[in-house]
Amino acid sequence: MKYFSATLLFFLLTIDLFGQGGLPDTFLDGKSVVMISSAPQARPVLSWKELAEAIHPALVEAGGDPVAYYELEDVTLSEEVQTGFAEAFNKRLIKNIVILTRKANGELALNIAPYTMNKNMVPNAGVFSLQMPDLGGMVQALEALGKNSRSHNYLVLDVPEYPVAAGAIAGGTNRFLPRNPLNLDVFKLGVPLSGSAGESSFLTMYRYDLLGKSAEAIAVEQEAEKRGLEGIFKSNYPYQVEFLTEAKSEAELIRDRVQFVLMRVEGREGDLMKSMGLPVLDEEAASRIVVKYYIKFLVRNELYIGPTWDAHPNWRTALSQFLSNLQK
Repeated sequence: MKYFSATLLFFLLTIDLFGQGGLPDTFLDGKSVVMISSAPQARPVLSWKELAEAIHPALVEAGGDPVAYYELEDVTLSEEVQTGFAEAFNKRLIKNIVILTRKANGELALNIAPYTMNKNMVPNAGVFSLQMPDLGGMVQALEALGKNSRSHNYLVLDVPEYPVAAGAIAGGTNRFLPRNPLNLDVFKLGVPLSGSAGESSFLTMYRYDLLGKSAEAIAVEQEAEKRGLEGIFKSNYPYQVEFLTEAKSEAELIRDRVQFVLMRVEGREGDLMKSMGLPVLDEEAASRIVVKYYIKFLVRNELYIGPTWDAHPNWRTALSQFLSNLQK
């Protein structure tokens, strides 16, 4: 099967490739933002902030200047939120993105990437990687690297800080439109399958449930996902659909008459509503994890969330409701 992005495959292989050398120069002479993704199944149970408290002294000892810590899933909540964080990082002159991933089996992976200064956050090559079986091993490895490195970072923070990136959640909310797009019957709707979302999804691939997943596994999941999606679209969407199995630029999509792309976000319902400029009316339901679909109009860079809030914990229900509401 070949339903996977060659770029994604290269990205996954790169993770192991760059774990051999010393620490990157930018890490030893520039500010870093640290993002943490921790599997809830890992034992002992550690929150992402507990991991931050444990790893911060080791990063400093290694010669880094970690100035802010965030949960990876918060940063990648949506493309809009990711853009907002990037704008905040640019103002702070960030040079590196450090990502600590704790997998379900307790293993940890630390990746240090040069900050791209845009919403992509990280490149798909040139990433320093370090993998250890547990937190203690990771701390010791970083301390050992620090003994052989010369840092130019001074006056670093003694404890981790958890700032709110101003405008990150609210960033671009004016682009979310609570109505349906026009001309869906004229142009094709692109539907990205897992692993084909493009450069802005590179950061997501460090999530605890995705890091290190093989291209073959992604291909199998894409095919199963496509079969499920086809049934839902056949019942709820009367216009042309094109399933996207590899990353394409917006220019390439528009050339192929794909002017609309179906977007999917998953997170706490209250966070999603705020990020889309909507009031949170039910505080009790605001903490539940839901899936929300919306449509991105590539030509004008507009985001249509529909006239009715239709997020749901089950992605099939959320998609069926969203497609049904497109008829309004």
